[in-house]
Amino acid sequence: MTRTIALIPARGGSKGIPRKNIVPLGGKPLLAWSIATALACPEIERTVVSTDDEEIADVARQHGAEVPFLRPAELARDDTVDYPVFLHALRWLQDNEDYTPDLVVHLRPTSPFRRAGLIAEALAKLARYPDADCLRTINEAPVTPYKLWQKDGDYMRPFAKLAGVESYNMPRQDLPEVYWHNGVLDVIRARTILERGSISGERIIHLEMSDDDVVDIDNPLDLARAEMILAAAKEKEK
Repeated sequence: MTRTIALIPARGGSKGIPRKNIVPLGGKPLLAWSIATALACPEIERTVVSTDDEEIADVARQHGAEVPFLRPAELARDDTVDYPVFLHALRWLQDNEDYTPDLVVHLRPTSPFRRAGLIAEALAKLARYPDADCLRTINEAPVTPYKLWQKDGDYMRPFAKLAGVESYNMPRQDLPEVYWHNGVLDVIRARTILERGSISGERIIHLEMSDDDVVDIDNPLDLARAEMILAAAKEKEK
């Protein structure tokens, strides 16, 4: 049996929205949406929240998640990246519970509307690719890097270009399709984190999503949009 945990990183500090991870959305804390989705997925054995904040830990437990440890303050800074947070969680579980999962489902609280079915679909796809290190959800990028520029003093130079052509002068439809890692869902093999020192590895497969299904809450406007989506959904149910 494949051991699968959901790991939800939820530090106390945030700038765009103060206390963002527990700000109310649709009458419940933002963090609770991701917890509920993980608990609704039968393939997930444990739902663990990694936080440095006692209040967030209490909220997480109230909504059914485990908070077996508090993350050290040095792993909850504005510039902290994902890898040391996930490595700390897995090593803590190994050292204190003799528990090592096979798969880690990374659920960011800022994507509250993901479906449990999306997690199941991602797990099923990764199972078909035993050599893959990680799966990430993507959708078509809103802009292409072949139309982006970097400043070089008073001049500009292309950020990316195709060999032999002025790709920045080409119609967008003639340029290669490019995709954005939207952060809604990642599934990572634990060995990728523990043995390869990476949150993704090098062999990364994808699960494409519709633009309409991607909601990322980073600022008050994003939060207002999410509330509008919920209100519209309630109207459809009437």
